[in-house]
Amino acid sequence: MITSPAFKGKRYAVLGLARSGAAAAEALLASGAEVIAWDRQPHARAPFEGRCRLIDPLELDLTGFAGVVVSPGVPLNSHPIGPHVWQYGLPVIGDIELFAATRASLPAHRVVGITGTNGKSTTTALVHHILREAGVPTVMGGNIGDPILAQAPLPEGGVYVLELSSFQIDLTFTLDCDVAALTNITPDHLDRYAGFEAYAASKERLFQMQEKGTAIICDEDAPSAAIADRLDGAGRAAVRVKTEDLDAAGLAAGRSPSLAGPHNAQNAAVAVAICRQLGLGDAEIAAGLASYRGLPHRMERVCETGGVVYINDSKATNAASAAPALAAFPPDPAINGGLPRIHWIVGGLPKEDGLGACADHLANVAAAYTVGEAGPMFADLLEGNVRVERCELISEAVRRAAETARPGDVVLLSPACASYDQFRDYEKRGLHFRQMVGAITGCGTCLDIGERSILP
Repeated sequence: MITSPAFKGKRYAVLGLARSGAAAAEALLASGAEVIAWDRQPHARAPFEGRCRLIDPLELDLTGFAGVVVSPGVPLNSHPIGPHVWQYGLPVIGDIELFAATRASLPAHRVVGITGTNGKSTTTALVHHILREAGVPTVMGGNIGDPILAQAPLPEGGVYVLELSSFQIDLTFTLDCDVAALTNITPDHLDRYAGFEAYAASKERLFQMQEKGTAIICDEDAPSAAIADRLDGAGRAAVRVKTEDLDAAGLAAGRSPSLAGPHNAQNAAVAVAICRQLGLGDAEIAAGLASYRGLPHRMERVCETGGVVYINDSKATNAASAAPALAAFPPDPAINGGLPRIHWIVGGLPKEDGLGACADHLANVAAAYTVGEAGPMFADLLEGNVRVERCELISEAVRRAAETARPGDVVLLSPACASYDQFRDYEKRGLHFRQMVGAITGCGTCLDIGERSILP
């Protein structure tokens, strides 16, 4: 794990002992800090029994504390922990802020921070993969993989690659990234913010924390371009990226099939810009683009059976994220006479009304199979535009799609919704889809019910 003398003798409270909270508590304890920890779940508290005091910070006088560490999942706009902590003049922080405090005692290194509404996971994993393939010591963390504090420190010259959600940025105040990157901004998580402007401002804070690092911004949407304009106006001269840069550099043709579609072209263009800033040459970058295997649950090619490709895009939890998946498989004159070939499984717990950007790609959809709480809404919106099958359950949707799809077609789970109506998270939803594909088609790979990681 990553520890630091900066924490020795200081007192911290940690609220929430899931992955990032537990890692923060362990790192603080190993660094000689006094820790008071709490989680509502007894099993989460159990590993800390006898090692620190277990008290809800809401019951504490926090005078003399250095800070209170919370999970990014804690809604600061409604949870009482915020007002309770702020009355003592203390910060509410996350594990990324603790990592920022450890940097002075780590071997010389660089930090890449990547944010955006969509594409940040793929971009983070892709940068990490390219660096690793080029022989650069690197780990990734933040909103992806293992908590950063739970990982071993890198040797001198290493690069920490962090995916950062807006929630994590809200809990971070001193992370001075050597390279900070923004993929895009579209409406999301508006239940946590006063409005879209506040959400976009949260993303922008990643650049405001930089002192002299490089800012990389894909400026293909108006909110991202506005951030780039403000940085330029402040003399920061952001590096602006566009999807077409990938073609201009001659790097588009050789990229992995796991980077198919216009959204992944954008992700790859941002990753290329980041790796160039880190000193990699285009030959090293091209090798990494060609060998990248993709992320679980994000345009994950589950299997091909009977000529039909099954793709798990469960991580598409909003319309803006699902739309690029629909765009990735247009009709092909060489396949079934150029007819639409996507069998789209859509629905779950809705984050928004309407089809959003998905409406622009309905010509690619042969049939839609609506599921979950949002199923009736999507069915009503789609009927008259594409053939609709009202299914409710993913298992039924997979069965009907498998019966209908022809060789050359694509069965695509890209729900455009959160998973919480039927599943604990998008990962459980994606695993269930994979298992249903195996059970219905007999695909041996999918019948492996264990969660398998295909992280590079």
